[in-house]
Amino acid sequence: MNITRVFGLFAAVFAVAYTIAFEWHWELFSYHPRTGEFGWGQQPSKGGPVMHWYGAIGTGFVAALIVSAAALPFTRTRTFPLWLGWAIPLTCIVAWAWFLRNFFLR
Repeated sequence: MNITRVFGLFAAVFAVAYTIAFEWHWELFSYHPRTGEFGWGQQPSKGGPVMHWYGAIGTGFVAALIVSAAALPFTRTRTFPLWLGWAIPLTCIVAWAWFLRNFFLR
């Protein structure tokens, strides 16, 4: 099996899963930098800021890994187009600009 055949799919699924995880608060874990603690899912503050970004990256990685691993057997006869790994993440960047428009337009 040639793992490079699913790189485009991995990138596309990661971008979509990361966007969904961050927008709908489906983070895999939260990190509390003041106390140095990790906790599963989205957690409230424990006396300081909470970093959900790492958990959103983890959610995107796990989702992309699962989908890519499931698609790997199908790549013997078919290859996912490489542009898929660019077009969908670029579309997600546009979605992020829309989600964060109030932050930039203040």
